Amino acid sequence: MERYVSGPWLARSVDLPPDTRPYYKALAGRVRALILDGRLATRVRMPAERHLAAALGVSRTTVTAAYDRLREQGYLDSRQGSGSWTALPGPGALGVDNPWVAGAADDGLIPFHCAAPPAISSLPGAVAAAAADYPRHGLGAGYDPVGLPALREAIAARYSARGLATRPDQILVTSGAQHGIHLVMTLLAGPGDRVLVESPTYHHVLDAIRLAGAHLVPVGFPGDTWDVGLMASAMRQSATRLAYVVPDFHNPMGLLMGEGDRAALVEAARRYGTTLVTDECWAELAIDEPSQVRPLAAFDTDGRVISIGSSAKLWWGGLRIGWIRATSALVRRLAVLRAGIDIATPIFEQLVVTHLFEGIEEARAERARGLGASRDVLVAALRAELPGWRFTEPRGGGSLWVRLDAPVATPLADAAAGLGVRLAPGPWFGVDGTLERYLRLPYTMPPQALAEAVPRLSAAARAVADPGSVPAFPPPATPPLTPAL
Repeated sequence: MERYVSGPWLARSVDLPPDTRPYYKALAGRVRALILDGRLATRVRMPAERHLAAALGVSRTTVTAAYDRLREQGYLDSRQGSGSWTALPGPGALGVDNPWVAGAADDGLIPFHCAAPPAISSLPGAVAAAAADYPRHGLGAGYDPVGLPALREAIAARYSARGLATRPDQILVTSGAQHGIHLVMTLLAGPGDRVLVESPTYHHVLDAIRLAGAHLVPVGFPGDTWDVGLMASAMRQSATRLAYVVPDFHNPMGLLMGEGDRAALVEAARRYGTTLVTDECWAELAIDEPSQVRPLAAFDTDGRVISIGSSAKLWWGGLRIGWIRATSALVRRLAVLRAGIDIATPIFEQLVVTHLFEGIEEARAERARGLGASRDVLVAALRAELPGWRFTEPRGGGSLWVRLDAPVATPLADAAAGLGVRLAPGPWFGVDGTLERYLRLPYTMPPQALAEAVPRLSAAARAVADPGSVPAFPPPATPPLTPAL
């Protein structure tokens, strides 16, 4: 028998004051919240638009707009002439709210969803040095699928300095870390293969794994640390081919894996035949004290750890330079694969990053000062404005992983957008629409931007709890939120 809900029941359940503005967004948010906390089950037929409009005392156009929004976000399935049913969005689906497309950076909102620091102060000098070097490279073909030799040497030397002996022929330069992840998943994870991921995890990697046709095997965090035994059990039970992990100032949780857990994780991967893909994009971003932990691949004895790094967090994301560290044989295979995608990374950006490596310790110190100041402002503001929210203050990285006092991350993000702040709700970082009680709050913006964002965030939280309590805010500050170079 088909299940359905009536218009009067749904009107009582959403309990929206008639003067709520904009009403259609609030209605869609309340219905979505009912679905996410289980009060409205999936595959239940919704009332017809005209019936719900009559029960709510609003126009049919308003209900139509709310239903359209729910369909776009994946919470309704509809068939022409047959009605609409409650649903859950596909894993990782962001629908019309996807901030990475459609010019979201120009929408006037404070970009509290994006964990990307502004360019380092040494960037202009490195650009000038690269410009001086650039003409002599015009004598060659202009591209090398494995990367500029000088940059590969600099990356290899940095790994060696961190306790992992590395040769330049073990490095493949890519157009950003995400490009590297995509290459590895395309080569090593075929349709039907199982790939272990942490939950939560870096959200863009989920897309790369799905594009490869592989199946995701999520493993959660029982507390504020990894449970390597749980990860080992997942490898054994699921016969995972690959495991993607972020042991260095985890994105989004900010955790740093200790050397004991690193050794145990590599041993478990060896035992169960799993290749580890380790994301090191935040590895150089210690704040409170220099990290003495060696790279995960330092515990590898048989070439099963693939390391992926990037210039984005330490220097600047606009450079789009990343790298893969692996065996020289695997680097050659990956270079052949990339030849069918983009052939090579631009020379000029590689030259810039080569020069930036020369001042890496100064860059790390600058980032520690800047991120530390922003983190401290964010932590203090949250504790003052939202004392019911819980988080562990990280020693490095770029974000707080905040546990809310209710499973309302998605409606909170909607409310915050109406108050001038774009957020990254927990389900972005999960596999199956879970993590609705969590929010990632980066501290990569300057302190003044965070100080402006948190009161708006607090007001959004009050609005979710009581839609009639939304205060008025002026538009976010128009001056740039990041300092000019």
